[in-house]
Amino acid sequence: MFYYLSGTVAHIGPNLAVIDCGGVGYACMTTTTTLSALKQGEKGVLFTHLNVREDGVELFGFAGQDELNLFRLLLGVSGVGPKAALSILSASTPANLALSIITGDEKALTIAPGIGKKIAQRVILELKDKLAKEQSFSVGGESYAGTGVTVIPENKLSEATAALAVLGYSAAESAAALRGIDMENLTLEQIIKQALKAMMKA
Repeated sequence: MFYYLSGTVAHIGPNLAVIDCGGVGYACMTTTTTLSALKQGEKGVLFTHLNVREDGVELFGFAGQDELNLFRLLLGVSGVGPKAALSILSASTPANLALSIITGDEKALTIAPGIGKKIAQRVILELKDKLAKEQSFSVGGESYAGTGVTVIPENKLSEATAALAVLGYSAAESAAALRGIDMENLTLEQIIKQALKAMMKA
């Protein structure tokens, strides 16, 4: 229903941002990552997700489409609701979360408040399975059974491409964004951040 909201940031609270669009304040539940990118009284843009339940309607907003894509992926995991998804996203950057899912790092997920080992394992298992159906990653090294995903720590290009795929970008989009980035001297996180910036400008 809503693709994004663009207006003045009228209020910022715990996991909440209110965007004034033409005199109407839209309350968006969000993450600490998105809140850190907003300033009260200044213009803000949030990509949104409308969650309809029997007992009400909730609007969620994110500063980037990569974070929104991950939020929707997390909602597709059994046992993970909006609050748990926000908690997971608030504990990490989208790029780091994508890497945690790809590499099966459940400890990185359990850092999030309210997220135990079982939910972390379920997130990794179900999202890897989903990715395996969409695309088989040939990124070598250690294999994860039943996922079609393998990871080579030293192959930054392959890991970055796999991480961007988790965020919803196609192989062609990822290749274009990664072209020209200094793979040798930058860390994997820096490479992914630069690629995301390039795609946001495109």
